[in-house]
Amino acid sequence: MVDDVRRALRGPGVAVLQAPPGAGKTTVVPLRLLDEPWLGRGERIVVLEPRRLAARAAASRMSVLLGEDVGGTVGYRTRDERRVGPATRIEVLTEGILTRRLQRDPALEGTALVVLDEVHERNLQTDLALALALDARRGLRPDLRLLAMSATLDTDRLAALLGGGERDGADGGGEPGEPGERGERGDRPAPVVRSDGRQHPVTIRWAPPPPRTRPAEAAAATILRALREQDGDVLVFLPGAGEIRRTEAALRGGALPAHVDIRPLFGALSRDEQDAALAPSPPGRRRVVLATDIAETSLTVPGTTVVVDAGLARTPRHDARTGLTRLVTGPASKASTDQRAGRAGRTEPGTAYRMWSKLEHAARRSFAEPEIRTVDLAGLALELAVWGADPAELPFLDPPPEAALTDAREVLRALGALDEEGRPTALGRSMAELPLHPRLARIVAGGAASARPADGWTACAIAAALEERDVLRGRPDELPVDLALRVRLVADRTASHPQADRAALAAARRRAGDIARRAAISTTDVDEEACGRLLALGYPDRVAQARSGARFRLRSGGGAWVPAGDPLAAEPFLVVADLDAARKESRVRLAAALHEADAVDAAGMDVDETAMLLWDGERDDLRALTTRRLGDLLLSTTEGPAPAGPATTEALLERVRDTRLAVLRWSDAATSLRARLAFLRANFGEPWPDVSDNALLADLDAWLAPRLAGTTSRRDLQRVDLAGALRARVPGRLQRDLDELAPSTVRLGNGRTLTLAYGGGTPAASARVQDLFGTTTHPSVARGTVPVVVTLLSPAGRPVQITSDLPGFWSGTYRDVCKELAGRYPRHAWPDDPATARPPNRSSRRPGR
Repeated sequence: MVDDVRRALRGPGVAVLQAPPGAGKTTVVPLRLLDEPWLGRGERIVVLEPRRLAARAAASRMSVLLGEDVGGTVGYRTRDERRVGPATRIEVLTEGILTRRLQRDPALEGTALVVLDEVHERNLQTDLALALALDARRGLRPDLRLLAMSATLDTDRLAALLGGGERDGADGGGEPGEPGERGERGDRPAPVVRSDGRQHPVTIRWAPPPPRTRPAEAAAATILRALREQDGDVLVFLPGAGEIRRTEAALRGGALPAHVDIRPLFGALSRDEQDAALAPSPPGRRRVVLATDIAETSLTVPGTTVVVDAGLARTPRHDARTGLTRLVTGPASKASTDQRAGRAGRTEPGTAYRMWSKLEHAARRSFAEPEIRTVDLAGLALELAVWGADPAELPFLDPPPEAALTDAREVLRALGALDEEGRPTALGRSMAELPLHPRLARIVAGGAASARPADGWTACAIAAALEERDVLRGRPDELPVDLALRVRLVADRTASHPQADRAALAAARRRAGDIARRAAISTTDVDEEACGRLLALGYPDRVAQARSGARFRLRSGGGAWVPAGDPLAAEPFLVVADLDAARKESRVRLAAALHEADAVDAAGMDVDETAMLLWDGERDDLRALTTRRLGDLLLSTTEGPAPAGPATTEALLERVRDTRLAVLRWSDAATSLRARLAFLRANFGEPWPDVSDNALLADLDAWLAPRLAGTTSRRDLQRVDLAGALRARVPGRLQRDLDELAPSTVRLGNGRTLTLAYGGGTPAASARVQDLFGTTTHPSVARGTVPVVVTLLSPAGRPVQITSDLPGFWSGTYRDVCKELAGRYPRHAWPDDPATARPPNRSSRRPGR
């Protein structure tokens, strides 16, 4: 195995090593490569491990094989620990460390070989590190060697990918050639080295539990059965820490033999607890190691001859509706369960108990789905933006889904990490330097830049509380929602709580300190009141507003709720960090109270202020209704006078349309002019303007809108000079004809003047009979073509006759009228010949004309 790897790395410089767990690929191969000629003086071999525990264990095992302490020839570097020295030639790194190193130094100066272990797990960070390393190799470092190690992966695809990035002459024996693109003619797959290791036969026993058995009780029963039926230590695979603790409790409460020790093994345990689980059992004792899938490939658990597999795996899944990535428990793949079973046959024949049926096994997936297809890609999108390459041009085993990548970029833009063109901002680059999800990195970056002294340390505590296991212990539905409570426990070592989980709290405090160190933040006092404001920096899309009954509306439009008795139930605004997704409303798990002003500050330009103009029926006036919204949240509503402007003008015009001109104040002059114009239009047609209701309403923008500039109310609307507006519609050449053809008054032959009305479409006037004495020609308009309809009035102002022929009236029915009225009005003149009589003096006239 090692010789084949040597030949491959001396030749093309890339290789794939497929070997089962325990074959020595993680610890033996790197040591055997230390004397290779391509490993220059001072250069290192970098080994990538997906987990911190595996990285530490691999470095420890290699150091034992060399008879040295860790930090000598072999060292390791994780997010929390660093044990390397000047003499270190093999450096074991966790995934984020390698990505960060590539970003800072794409050429990886001083590194001769990158070994990517457990590639088959298809972790997002492993896929990213592989893509970046291949990109660096084909663009900057053709002499950089890559070794991908896998237990079960489809090696043909992996070999093709590595070969596609190969350059001629990578062994240093010749001049480098041009970089080969994927799929080009001449690309050769990387050599694949396969090893069967030293695997002993493993007997599979199918042990599905009875229906409706609790998982912890079923696991405990299967473990006890295995202890009875088999010898040796038992390695148990469970999906998570909670299941491990519950199974441990079930075992301790059952018939566990006295000589059997229970050893939990998962990532959040202390180093001493992890070491105890990995140490061999003392003589005369057996141990049951309750582990997550951390023990599936990377770790060696000495003495194991029995495996109990619950058949479950906890994998991350991104919920596009809520924007959250959740760990979802589901069936483990066939490849994964085969690796777990293989742990029983490392040193001698073993037995694996599978807690499911053979029929069910046939329906399982062959391989686990790559994380790049299922998780939140915000971190990946930020790394790619900083790297400066199009994802489509990078050699991914599986390219990131375009829809998920688009969503991730939108999140990063909302956080201020990317500009509109998708380039990283200065803030985005500083966020990428922190070993945190971009949301948490934004919180820490905001705290570090704040002028408030306590914000920095508070932000670090928030990030640690959200990233690590909950520091409060108990049933999830019974835990308080308030994040500030947890932040106080993390940041203030004097704080306490009856539900505090000591181990989780210690881990969170260590993590907060590590974050503060990386971000150059002092550990000062904590400000619980700042939690909502800082949390909103990383979760601006998770601001929620109270509705009623402890229910909230999320900015995105979804519903959420907190228990009615929780202190946060009465808060007007929350920032939600964690919630259980549901079809209608989600249960809030972690949140912080937020002031409205802080929500607005965090949202920045995302707050929409909209002024809506409405006609207030009670006031009978135009009012402005101003709303401020953050997504689906209504922040405030204010009412006031409408502001001057085009929108207000249009709203007033709309009111004129709705009332069909009735809202306007039609003065006598305007009404008269409109009637005269209507008369002219009816008798002479165009170009006299149409002033009917329909015509005026259809043309409001032309004749009325210009006169509404600066108007804002009904009162302003009623001040408009309608007579001037109507006269302006008359073409200039017709202005003089208007008074000639449709005068507002006519002068009679006797010197008197009649006021005309055109309301009925015909000019009309009214006058007392005596005022028309001496008039021999009937009044007319339109250059004498249209007679005026005259209503003759009695001295009391009552109509007595209507005529369009005054001379005919004098010679005809006047005498009948005179006989009827003369006796009734003896003090008024009733001459025999009214056509030649003079009208009475004006001083003697009485009201009623």
